[in-house]
Amino acid sequence: MTTKSLHIATGRRKTSVARVRLVPGTGTILINRRSFEDYFPRETARRVAMRPFDVTETTGRYDVHATLSGGGLTGQAGAFSLGVARALDKADESLRPALAKHGLLTRDARMVERKKYGQPGARKRFQFSKR
Repeated sequence: MTTKSLHIATGRRKTSVARVRLVPGTGTILINRRSFEDYFPRETARRVAMRPFDVTETTGRYDVHATLSGGGLTGQAGAFSLGVARALDKADESLRPALAKHGLLTRDARMVERKKYGQPGARKRFQFSKR
């Protein structure tokens, strides 16, 4: 494995973090040392995670080794997608317009709103009684 062909990128979504290593290969994807299908059992999560490859038509051209932590499966799929998109951008600059057009290089900044004191949740209020 040469350093020129190895591309490392980080993706984040909510509280999930994905550290992605992209190497030219046969399309093998390992996440936390598990297979892609085993790690993401839901089809929707798989589709979100594979979106950068579908958009750039590079499915099967790279091997991916990723370490995912934090959050749930949906957030991790989003983090993985951003990490892969950033790594693909590093690997081949000509893919950038396609990735940017589909919004895959933009970090989704939405986070869970914190709970406020004096109320049961972030926005919910305790029941109001006039009498």
